[in-house]
Amino acid sequence: MPHPSAVLLALTATMTPLPAQATAPETQTLHFDACPGSVPRPAAPDRVECGRISVPLDWNHPRGPRIEVAVSRVPATGTPAERRGVLLVNPGGPGGSGLPYAVTKRAKLPESVRRSYDVIGFDPRGVGRSAPADCGAMGGLFDSPGADPVPVGPAAESAYLAGLRNMADDCAAGAGDVLPYLSTEQTVRDMDAIRTALGEPRTNFLGVSYGTYLGAAYAARFPHRTGRMVLDSVVGPWDPYDFDVIQSRALLRQRDTFFAWTAAHQDRFDLGAGAQSVRRAYLHVRQGLTAHPVAGFGPAEFDRAVYRALGRTERWTGLADGLRTYLREGSPDALRPATAFDSPDSRTYEAANRLVKCADAPAPAPHRILSDIRRTRHLDPQPVLTGMEASTCAYWHHRPSHRTPLGSPDAPPLLLVASAHDPVTPIEGAHRLRRLLPGSRLVTLDNDYSHGVFASRGNACVDETAAAYLVDGTVPRADVRCTGPGLPAGQ
Repeated sequence: MPHPSAVLLALTATMTPLPAQATAPETQTLHFDACPGSVPRPAAPDRVECGRISVPLDWNHPRGPRIEVAVSRVPATGTPAERRGVLLVNPGGPGGSGLPYAVTKRAKLPESVRRSYDVIGFDPRGVGRSAPADCGAMGGLFDSPGADPVPVGPAAESAYLAGLRNMADDCAAGAGDVLPYLSTEQTVRDMDAIRTALGEPRTNFLGVSYGTYLGAAYAARFPHRTGRMVLDSVVGPWDPYDFDVIQSRALLRQRDTFFAWTAAHQDRFDLGAGAQSVRRAYLHVRQGLTAHPVAGFGPAEFDRAVYRALGRTERWTGLADGLRTYLREGSPDALRPATAFDSPDSRTYEAANRLVKCADAPAPAPHRILSDIRRTRHLDPQPVLTGMEASTCAYWHHRPSHRTPLGSPDAPPLLLVASAHDPVTPIEGAHRLRRLLPGSRLVTLDNDYSHGVFASRGNACVDETAAAYLVDGTVPRADVRCTGPGLPAGQ
Protein backbone atom coordinates (compact mmCIF):
# COMPACT_ATOMS: atom_id res chain seq x y z
CA MET A 1 0.00 0.00 0.00
CA PRO A 2 1.43 3.43 -0.92
CA HIS A 3 2.31 5.87 1.82
CA PRO A 4 -0.62 8.20 2.65
CA SER A 5 1.33 11.35 1.91
CA ALA A 6 2.18 10.15 -1.58
CA VAL A 7 -1.39 9.30 -2.46
CA LEU A 8 -2.73 12.44 -0.84
CA LEU A 9 -0.63 14.52 -3.20
CA ALA A 10 -2.95 13.71 -6.12
CA LEU A 11 -5.99 14.96 -4.24
CA THR A 12 -4.36 18.07 -2.83
CA ALA A 13 -2.51 19.19 -5.93
CA THR A 14 -4.76 22.23 -6.17
CA MET A 15 -4.52 23.11 -2.47
CA THR A 16 -2.62 26.20 -1.44
CA PRO A 17 -2.32 27.47 2.15
CA LEU A 18 -2.97 31.12 2.82
CA PRO A 19 -0.26 33.15 4.55
CA ALA A 20 -0.65 33.09 8.32
CA GLN A 21 -1.70 36.71 8.50
CA ALA A 22 -4.17 36.50 5.63
CA THR A 23 -7.90 35.95 5.86
CA ALA A 24 -10.06 34.09 3.37
CA PRO A 25 -11.58 36.55 0.93
CA GLU A 26 -15.30 36.96 1.39
CA THR A 27 -15.92 37.44 -2.31
CA GLN A 28 -14.26 36.55 -5.57
CA THR A 29 -15.27 36.76 -9.18
CA LEU A 30 -15.81 33.74 -11.39
CA HIS A 31 -14.06 34.14 -14.73
CA PHE A 32 -15.37 31.85 -17.46
CA ASP A 33 -13.46 30.45 -20.41
CA ALA A 34 -13.47 27.30 -22.57
CA CYS A 35 -14.56 24.01 -21.01
CA PRO A 36 -12.60 20.76 -20.97
CA GLY A 37 -13.40 18.14 -23.56
CA SER A 38 -15.45 16.11 -21.07
CA VAL A 39 -18.17 18.79 -21.16
CA PRO A 40 -20.48 18.37 -24.17
CA ARG A 41 -21.21 21.37 -26.35
CA PRO A 42 -24.85 22.44 -26.50
CA ALA A 43 -26.54 23.02 -29.84
CA ALA A 44 -26.04 26.51 -31.30
CA PRO A 45 -26.75 29.25 -30.48
CA ASP A 46 -26.40 28.07 -26.85
CA ARG A 47 -22.92 27.95 -25.41
CA VAL A 48 -21.22 26.53 -22.34
CA GLU A 49 -18.31 28.08 -20.48
CA CYS A 50 -16.27 26.96 -17.50
CA GLY A 51 -14.35 28.49 -14.63
CA ARG A 52 -12.93 27.70 -11.20
CA ILE A 53 -13.44 29.07 -7.72
CA SER A 54 -11.04 28.79 -4.80
CA VAL A 55 -12.54 27.63 -1.50
CA PRO A 56 -11.13 26.57 1.88
CA LEU A 57 -10.64 22.87 2.37
CA ASP A 58 -12.20 23.40 5.80
CA TRP A 59 -14.68 26.27 5.94
CA ASN A 60 -14.34 26.32 9.71
CA HIS A 61 -10.66 27.25 9.25
CA PRO A 62 -10.63 29.51 6.19
CA ARG A 63 -6.95 30.43 6.56
CA GLY A 64 -5.86 26.86 5.92
CA PRO A 65 -5.34 24.93 2.69
CA ARG A 66 -7.61 25.65 -0.24
CA ILE A 67 -8.98 23.64 -3.14
CA GLU A 68 -10.54 24.64 -6.43
CA VAL A 69 -14.09 23.82 -7.46
CA ALA A 70 -14.86 23.57 -11.18
CA VAL A 71 -17.97 25.41 -12.40
CA SER A 72 -19.82 25.45 -15.73
CA ARG A 73 -22.46 27.81 -17.07
CA VAL A 74 -24.95 27.78 -19.93
CA PRO A 75 -26.40 31.31 -20.14
CA ALA A 76 -30.12 31.98 -20.27
CA THR A 77 -31.59 32.59 -23.70
CA GLY A 78 -34.44 34.93 -22.75
CA THR A 79 -34.72 38.69 -22.55
CA PRO A 80 -33.49 40.66 -19.51
CA ALA A 81 -37.10 40.96 -18.35
CA GLU A 82 -37.41 37.16 -18.32
CA ARG A 83 -34.26 36.60 -16.29
CA ARG A 84 -34.69 34.99 -12.86
CA GLY A 85 -31.01 34.52 -11.96
CA VAL A 86 -28.95 31.34 -11.84
CA LEU A 87 -30.05 27.76 -11.33
CA LEU A 88 -27.46 25.47 -9.78
CA VAL A 89 -27.93 21.83 -10.72
CA ASN A 90 -26.64 18.59 -9.22
CA PRO A 91 -27.18 15.08 -10.66
CA GLY A 92 -26.84 13.11 -7.43
CA GLY A 93 -24.53 10.41 -6.19
CA PRO A 94 -22.84 11.46 -4.05
CA GLY A 95 -20.06 11.41 -6.59
CA GLY A 96 -21.89 12.57 -9.71
CA SER A 97 -20.10 15.10 -11.89
CA GLY A 98 -22.09 18.30 -12.34
CA LEU A 99 -19.82 20.03 -14.83
CA PRO A 100 -21.40 18.37 -17.91
CA TYR A 101 -24.80 18.19 -16.21
CA ALA A 102 -25.39 21.90 -16.82
CA VAL A 103 -25.52 21.04 -20.52
CA THR A 104 -27.24 17.65 -20.49
CA LYS A 105 -29.94 18.50 -17.95
CA ARG A 106 -30.59 21.97 -19.34
CA ALA A 107 -31.34 20.46 -22.74
CA LYS A 108 -34.32 18.65 -21.17
CA LEU A 109 -35.68 21.57 -19.13
CA PRO A 110 -38.85 23.38 -20.24
CA GLU A 111 -38.12 26.30 -22.55
CA SER A 112 -39.40 28.84 -20.03
CA VAL A 113 -36.76 27.68 -17.54
CA ARG A 114 -34.00 27.78 -20.14
CA ARG A 115 -34.97 31.33 -21.03
CA SER A 116 -35.10 32.44 -17.39
CA TYR A 117 -31.96 30.99 -15.82
CA ASP A 118 -28.27 30.66 -16.36
CA VAL A 119 -27.85 26.95 -15.61
CA ILE A 120 -24.82 26.40 -13.39
CA GLY A 121 -23.13 23.04 -12.99
CA PHE A 122 -20.28 22.26 -10.65
CA ASP A 123 -18.17 19.29 -9.66
CA PRO A 124 -18.59 18.94 -5.89
CA ARG A 125 -15.37 18.68 -3.92
CA GLY A 126 -13.81 15.26 -4.41
CA VAL A 127 -15.48 14.78 -7.79
CA GLY A 128 -14.39 15.24 -11.40
CA ARG A 129 -12.23 18.34 -11.71
CA SER A 130 -12.68 19.53 -8.12
CA ALA A 131 -9.81 17.85 -6.25
CA PRO A 132 -10.94 14.35 -7.27
CA ALA A 133 -10.86 11.67 -4.62
CA ASP A 134 -8.76 8.51 -4.86
CA CYS A 135 -9.37 5.45 -2.71
CA GLY A 136 -7.07 3.16 -4.64
CA ALA A 137 -8.21 -0.45 -4.84
CA MET A 138 -11.16 0.18 -2.48
CA GLY A 139 -10.78 -3.19 -0.81
CA GLY A 140 -11.05 -5.07 -4.08
CA LEU A 141 -14.19 -3.29 -5.32
CA PHE A 142 -12.79 -3.15 -8.85
CA ASP A 143 -11.62 -6.76 -8.98
CA SER A 144 -13.04 -8.57 -11.99
CA PRO A 145 -14.84 -10.76 -11.24
CA GLY A 146 -15.63 -9.28 -7.85
CA ALA A 147 -16.48 -11.22 -4.73
CA ASP A 148 -20.11 -12.21 -4.26
CA PRO A 149 -21.67 -9.12 -2.62
CA VAL A 150 -24.28 -11.17 -0.72
CA PRO A 151 -22.57 -13.05 2.12
CA VAL A 152 -24.14 -16.32 3.26
CA GLY A 153 -22.77 -18.06 6.34
CA PRO A 154 -20.09 -17.16 8.92
CA ALA A 155 -17.07 -17.47 6.64
CA ALA A 156 -18.61 -15.32 3.91
CA GLU A 157 -19.79 -12.75 6.46
CA SER A 158 -16.31 -12.47 7.95
CA ALA A 159 -14.85 -12.00 4.47
CA TYR A 160 -17.51 -9.37 3.72
CA LEU A 161 -16.59 -7.35 6.80
CA ALA A 162 -12.90 -7.70 5.99
CA GLY A 163 -13.58 -6.23 2.56
CA LEU A 164 -15.35 -3.26 4.14
CA ARG A 165 -12.40 -2.73 6.49
CA ASN A 166 -9.94 -2.90 3.61
CA MET A 167 -12.00 -0.37 1.68
CA ALA A 168 -11.95 2.03 4.63
CA ASP A 169 -8.18 1.54 4.97
CA ASP A 170 -7.68 2.24 1.26
CA CYS A 171 -9.73 5.44 1.49
CA ALA A 172 -7.74 6.56 4.53
CA ALA A 173 -4.53 5.93 2.61
CA GLY A 174 -5.81 7.77 -0.44
CA ALA A 175 -7.57 10.72 1.18
CA GLY A 176 -5.60 11.00 4.41
CA ASP A 177 -6.21 14.21 6.31
CA VAL A 178 -9.02 15.37 4.01
CA LEU A 179 -11.46 12.64 5.15
CA PRO A 180 -13.48 15.00 7.38
CA TYR A 181 -13.85 17.68 4.71
CA LEU A 182 -15.38 15.83 1.77
CA SER A 183 -18.80 16.25 3.32
CA THR A 184 -22.19 17.61 2.36
CA GLU A 185 -21.88 20.42 4.91
CA GLN A 186 -18.62 21.60 3.36
CA THR A 187 -20.09 21.31 -0.14
CA VAL A 188 -23.05 23.56 0.67
CA ARG A 189 -20.55 26.20 1.78
CA ASP A 190 -18.92 25.82 -1.66
CA MET A 191 -22.35 26.30 -3.26
CA ASP A 192 -22.80 29.53 -1.37
CA ALA A 193 -19.37 30.68 -2.47
CA ILE A 194 -20.45 30.07 -6.09
CA ARG A 195 -23.56 32.17 -5.44
CA THR A 196 -21.43 34.98 -4.04
CA ALA A 197 -18.92 34.82 -6.90
CA LEU A 198 -21.78 35.11 -9.40
CA GLY A 199 -23.18 38.14 -7.58
CA GLU A 200 -26.53 36.49 -6.86
CA PRO A 201 -28.61 37.23 -3.73
CA ARG A 202 -30.05 33.70 -3.51
CA THR A 203 -29.33 30.17 -4.63
CA ASN A 204 -31.93 28.64 -6.93
CA PHE A 205 -31.34 24.93 -7.27
CA LEU A 206 -32.38 21.73 -9.01
CA GLY A 207 -31.10 18.62 -7.29
CA VAL A 208 -31.82 15.01 -8.22
CA SER A 209 -31.42 12.04 -5.88
CA TYR A 210 -28.49 12.88 -3.54
CA GLY A 211 -28.81 16.39 -4.97
CA THR A 212 -32.02 16.70 -2.93
CA TYR A 213 -30.05 15.97 0.23
CA LEU A 214 -27.58 18.65 -0.82
CA GLY A 215 -30.41 21.15 -1.37
CA ALA A 216 -32.00 20.36 1.99
CA ALA A 217 -28.62 20.81 3.68
CA TYR A 218 -28.18 24.18 1.97
CA ALA A 219 -31.61 25.25 3.20
CA ALA A 220 -30.59 24.27 6.73
CA ARG A 221 -27.35 26.25 6.60
CA PHE A 222 -28.54 29.25 4.56
CA PRO A 223 -32.34 29.47 4.84
CA HIS A 224 -32.42 33.19 4.06
CA ARG A 225 -30.26 32.72 0.96
CA THR A 226 -32.36 29.84 -0.31
CA GLY A 227 -34.27 30.69 -3.46
CA ARG A 228 -36.50 28.42 -5.54
CA MET A 229 -35.47 24.81 -5.17
CA VAL A 230 -36.81 21.74 -6.94
CA LEU A 231 -35.80 18.54 -5.13
CA ASP A 232 -36.45 15.62 -7.47
CA SER A 233 -36.39 11.97 -6.32
CA VAL A 234 -35.90 12.78 -2.69
CA VAL A 235 -33.37 11.18 -0.37
CA GLY A 236 -35.10 11.13 3.00
CA PRO A 237 -33.64 12.59 6.19
CA TRP A 238 -32.06 9.32 7.25
CA ASP A 239 -28.42 8.57 7.96
CA PRO A 240 -26.75 7.31 4.78
CA TYR A 241 -26.52 3.75 6.07
CA ASP A 242 -30.19 3.69 7.09
CA PHE A 243 -31.11 5.00 3.65
CA ASP A 244 -29.07 2.23 2.00
CA VAL A 245 -30.96 -0.44 3.96
CA ILE A 246 -34.34 1.09 3.07
CA GLN A 247 -33.33 1.22 -0.58
CA SER A 248 -32.16 -2.41 -0.61
CA ARG A 249 -35.62 -3.53 0.49
CA ALA A 250 -37.42 -1.27 -1.95
CA LEU A 251 -35.38 -2.92 -4.69
CA LEU A 252 -36.87 -6.28 -3.72
CA ARG A 253 -40.37 -4.94 -4.38
CA GLN A 254 -39.21 -3.43 -7.67
CA ARG A 255 -37.60 -6.66 -8.77
CA ASP A 256 -40.81 -8.55 -8.05
CA THR A 257 -42.61 -6.03 -10.25
CA PHE A 258 -40.01 -6.64 -12.95
CA PHE A 259 -40.53 -10.40 -12.71
CA ALA A 260 -44.30 -10.02 -13.09
CA TRP A 261 -43.88 -7.58 -15.98
CA THR A 262 -41.48 -9.90 -17.79
CA ALA A 263 -43.89 -12.81 -17.33
CA ALA A 264 -46.72 -10.70 -18.76
CA HIS A 265 -44.61 -10.40 -21.92
CA GLN A 266 -43.69 -14.07 -22.22
CA ASP A 267 -44.06 -13.95 -26.01
CA ARG A 268 -41.37 -11.26 -26.13
CA PHE A 269 -38.85 -12.49 -23.56
CA ASP A 270 -39.49 -16.25 -23.23
CA LEU A 271 -38.40 -16.32 -19.57
CA GLY A 272 -41.54 -17.89 -18.16
CA ALA A 273 -45.30 -17.37 -18.11
CA GLY A 274 -45.42 -16.53 -14.39
CA ALA A 275 -43.44 -14.31 -12.03
CA GLN A 276 -42.00 -17.33 -10.19
CA SER A 277 -40.82 -18.84 -13.48
CA VAL A 278 -39.04 -15.60 -14.36
CA ARG A 279 -37.52 -15.52 -10.89
CA ARG A 280 -36.17 -19.04 -11.36
CA ALA A 281 -34.64 -18.00 -14.68
CA TYR A 282 -33.07 -14.96 -13.00
CA LEU A 283 -31.60 -17.09 -10.20
CA HIS A 284 -30.31 -19.59 -12.74
CA VAL A 285 -28.37 -16.81 -14.47
CA ARG A 286 -26.91 -15.51 -11.22
CA GLN A 287 -26.00 -18.97 -9.98
CA GLY A 288 -24.35 -19.79 -13.29
CA LEU A 289 -22.25 -16.62 -13.22
CA THR A 290 -21.34 -17.25 -9.57
CA ALA A 291 -20.10 -20.77 -10.33
CA HIS A 292 -18.47 -19.87 -13.64
CA PRO A 293 -17.82 -16.15 -14.27
CA VAL A 294 -17.46 -15.26 -17.93
CA ALA A 295 -14.57 -12.98 -18.90
CA GLY A 296 -14.58 -11.20 -15.56
CA PHE A 297 -18.38 -11.05 -15.27
CA GLY A 298 -19.58 -12.75 -12.11
CA PRO A 299 -22.14 -12.21 -9.34
CA ALA A 300 -20.94 -8.73 -8.34
CA GLU A 301 -21.05 -7.54 -11.93
CA PHE A 302 -24.46 -9.15 -12.42
CA ASP A 303 -25.90 -7.45 -9.34
CA ARG A 304 -24.56 -4.07 -10.48
CA ALA A 305 -26.30 -4.53 -13.84
CA VAL A 306 -29.56 -5.44 -12.09
CA TYR A 307 -29.26 -2.52 -9.67
CA ARG A 308 -28.86 -0.06 -12.51
CA ALA A 309 -31.68 -1.55 -14.60
CA LEU A 310 -34.25 -1.67 -11.81
CA GLY A 311 -34.05 2.08 -11.30
CA ARG A 312 -35.51 3.03 -14.70
CA THR A 313 -38.25 1.04 -16.42
CA GLU A 314 -36.90 1.87 -19.88
CA ARG A 315 -33.94 -0.39 -18.97
CA TRP A 316 -36.09 -3.41 -18.18
CA THR A 317 -36.24 -4.66 -21.76
CA GLY A 318 -32.45 -4.70 -21.90
CA LEU A 319 -32.25 -6.59 -18.61
CA ALA A 320 -34.77 -9.21 -19.70
CA ASP A 321 -33.03 -9.60 -23.06
CA GLY A 322 -29.71 -10.00 -21.26
CA LEU A 323 -31.08 -12.77 -19.06
CA ARG A 324 -32.47 -14.61 -22.08
CA THR A 325 -29.22 -14.25 -24.04
CA TYR A 326 -27.20 -15.75 -21.20
CA LEU A 327 -29.61 -18.67 -20.84
CA ARG A 328 -29.51 -19.37 -24.57
CA GLU A 329 -25.88 -18.60 -25.39
CA GLY A 330 -23.99 -18.52 -22.09
CA SER A 331 -22.88 -14.95 -22.75
CA PRO A 332 -23.44 -12.05 -20.32
CA ASP A 333 -22.30 -9.43 -22.84
CA ALA A 334 -25.78 -7.92 -23.14
CA LEU A 335 -25.63 -7.21 -19.39
CA ARG A 336 -22.23 -5.52 -19.41
CA PRO A 337 -22.13 -1.75 -18.87
CA ALA A 338 -21.16 0.52 -21.74
CA THR A 339 -18.31 1.95 -19.63
CA ALA A 340 -15.97 -0.28 -17.67
CA PHE A 341 -16.61 -0.25 -13.93
CA ASP A 342 -12.92 0.39 -13.25
CA SER A 343 -12.71 3.43 -15.55
CA PRO A 344 -11.12 6.58 -14.04
CA ASP A 345 -14.47 8.36 -13.78
CA SER A 346 -16.07 5.35 -12.10
CA ARG A 347 -13.20 5.05 -9.62
CA THR A 348 -13.59 8.70 -8.65
CA TYR A 349 -17.35 8.32 -8.32
CA GLU A 350 -17.12 5.27 -6.08
CA ALA A 351 -14.45 6.90 -3.90
CA ALA A 352 -16.34 10.19 -3.52
CA ASN A 353 -19.54 8.30 -2.80
CA ARG A 354 -18.09 6.58 0.27
CA LEU A 355 -16.09 9.60 1.40
CA VAL A 356 -19.19 11.80 1.48
CA LYS A 357 -21.51 9.24 3.04
CA CYS A 358 -19.04 8.44 5.79
CA ALA A 359 -18.41 12.14 6.53
CA ASP A 360 -22.11 12.94 6.88
CA ALA A 361 -23.33 10.89 9.84
CA PRO A 362 -22.34 8.39 12.54
CA ALA A 363 -21.43 4.93 11.30
CA PRO A 364 -23.20 1.59 11.81
CA ALA A 365 -21.61 -1.10 13.95
CA PRO A 366 -20.34 -4.18 12.08
CA HIS A 367 -22.76 -6.48 13.92
CA ARG A 368 -25.66 -4.32 12.80
CA ILE A 369 -24.58 -4.61 9.16
CA LEU A 370 -24.67 -8.39 9.36
CA SER A 371 -28.01 -8.33 11.19
CA ASP A 372 -29.53 -6.10 8.53
CA ILE A 373 -28.24 -8.33 5.71
CA ARG A 374 -29.73 -11.36 7.44
CA ARG A 375 -33.07 -9.57 7.83
CA THR A 376 -33.03 -8.60 4.18
CA ARG A 377 -32.19 -12.16 3.18
CA HIS A 378 -35.12 -13.31 5.31
CA LEU A 379 -37.33 -11.19 3.04
CA ASP A 380 -35.62 -12.62 -0.04
CA PRO A 381 -32.67 -15.03 0.02
CA GLN A 382 -31.05 -13.37 -3.00
CA PRO A 383 -31.24 -9.58 -2.52
CA VAL A 384 -29.39 -6.87 -4.45
CA LEU A 385 -27.01 -5.18 -1.99
CA THR A 386 -25.06 -3.10 -4.52
CA GLY A 387 -26.31 0.17 -3.03
CA MET A 388 -25.13 -0.63 0.52
CA GLU A 389 -22.24 1.78 0.11
CA ALA A 390 -22.25 3.27 3.61
CA SER A 391 -21.50 -0.11 5.21
CA THR A 392 -17.80 0.63 4.93
CA CYS A 393 -18.30 3.56 7.31
CA ALA A 394 -18.24 1.00 10.13
CA TYR A 395 -14.45 0.98 9.78
CA TRP A 396 -13.94 4.60 8.77
CA HIS A 397 -10.85 6.36 10.11
CA HIS A 398 -12.77 9.60 10.78
CA ARG A 399 -15.89 9.62 12.94
CA PRO A 400 -18.19 12.58 12.32
CA SER A 401 -19.50 14.14 15.51
CA HIS A 402 -23.01 14.89 14.27
CA ARG A 403 -25.55 14.29 11.52
CA THR A 404 -25.93 16.65 8.59
CA PRO A 405 -28.70 19.17 9.40
CA LEU A 406 -31.50 19.17 6.83
CA GLY A 407 -34.31 21.65 6.19
CA SER A 408 -35.36 24.74 8.08
CA PRO A 409 -38.63 26.42 9.09
CA ASP A 410 -37.05 29.69 7.96
CA ALA A 411 -36.51 28.57 4.36
CA PRO A 412 -39.06 29.52 1.68
CA PRO A 413 -41.35 26.82 0.28
CA LEU A 414 -39.51 24.27 -1.82
CA LEU A 415 -40.97 21.92 -4.44
CA LEU A 416 -40.39 18.21 -3.88
CA VAL A 417 -40.96 15.76 -6.73
CA ALA A 418 -41.24 11.98 -6.45
CA SER A 419 -42.21 8.90 -8.42
CA ALA A 420 -44.75 6.81 -6.53
CA HIS A 421 -42.76 3.57 -6.91
CA ASP A 422 -39.16 4.78 -7.27
CA PRO A 423 -37.00 2.02 -5.73
CA VAL A 424 -33.81 4.11 -5.60
CA THR A 425 -35.26 6.93 -3.49
CA PRO A 426 -38.51 5.54 -2.03
CA ILE A 427 -41.29 8.12 -1.76
CA GLU A 428 -41.43 7.86 2.04
CA GLY A 429 -38.25 9.93 2.04
CA ALA A 430 -40.07 12.82 0.36
CA HIS A 431 -42.85 12.73 2.93
CA ARG A 432 -40.34 12.76 5.78
CA LEU A 433 -38.19 15.55 4.36
CA ARG A 434 -41.23 17.75 3.73
CA ARG A 435 -41.92 17.78 7.47
CA LEU A 436 -38.62 19.66 7.86
CA LEU A 437 -39.61 22.20 5.18
CA PRO A 438 -42.88 23.87 6.28
CA GLY A 439 -44.98 25.23 3.43
CA SER A 440 -43.25 23.09 0.83
CA ARG A 441 -45.26 20.98 -1.62
CA LEU A 442 -44.89 17.47 -3.00
CA VAL A 443 -45.57 16.59 -6.63
CA THR A 444 -46.13 12.84 -6.99
CA LEU A 445 -46.05 11.01 -10.31
CA ASP A 446 -48.51 8.19 -9.70
CA ASN A 447 -48.27 4.83 -11.45
CA ASP A 448 -44.59 5.38 -12.17
CA TYR A 449 -41.66 3.14 -11.27
CA SER A 450 -38.59 5.15 -12.25
CA HIS A 451 -35.93 7.28 -10.58
CA GLY A 452 -35.75 10.88 -11.81
CA VAL A 453 -38.95 12.71 -12.72
CA PHE A 454 -38.78 16.43 -13.58
CA ALA A 455 -37.55 17.03 -17.13
CA SER A 456 -36.87 13.31 -17.27
CA ARG A 457 -40.10 11.33 -17.55
CA GLY A 458 -41.72 13.62 -20.12
CA ASN A 459 -44.76 14.20 -17.93
CA ALA A 460 -46.46 17.51 -18.73
CA CYS A 461 -48.19 17.77 -15.36
CA VAL A 462 -44.90 17.48 -13.46
CA ASP A 463 -42.88 19.64 -15.83
CA GLU A 464 -45.43 22.45 -16.01
CA THR A 465 -45.85 22.55 -12.23
CA ALA A 466 -42.10 22.72 -11.66
CA ALA A 467 -41.58 25.29 -14.42
CA ALA A 468 -44.30 27.56 -12.98
CA TYR A 469 -42.61 27.35 -9.60
CA LEU A 470 -39.13 28.11 -10.96
CA VAL A 471 -40.15 30.86 -13.37
CA ASP A 472 -43.06 32.55 -11.63
CA GLY A 473 -42.61 31.41 -8.04
CA THR A 474 -45.99 29.67 -8.12
CA VAL A 475 -46.29 27.36 -5.13
CA PRO A 476 -49.21 24.93 -5.55
CA ARG A 477 -51.98 25.46 -3.00
CA ALA A 478 -51.76 21.79 -2.09
CA ASP A 479 -49.76 18.74 -3.04
CA VAL A 480 -50.08 17.74 -6.68
CA ARG A 481 -50.71 14.24 -8.04
CA CYS A 482 -49.93 13.61 -11.69
CA THR A 483 -50.94 10.61 -13.76
CA GLY A 484 -47.96 8.46 -14.63
CA PRO A 485 -47.27 6.20 -17.60
CA GLY A 486 -47.49 2.82 -15.88
CA LEU A 487 -45.18 0.00 -16.87
CA PRO A 488 -43.62 -0.11 -20.35
CA ALA A 489 -45.18 -2.02 -23.20
CA GLY A 490 -42.41 -4.61 -23.36
CA GLN A 491 -41.44 -4.15 -26.97
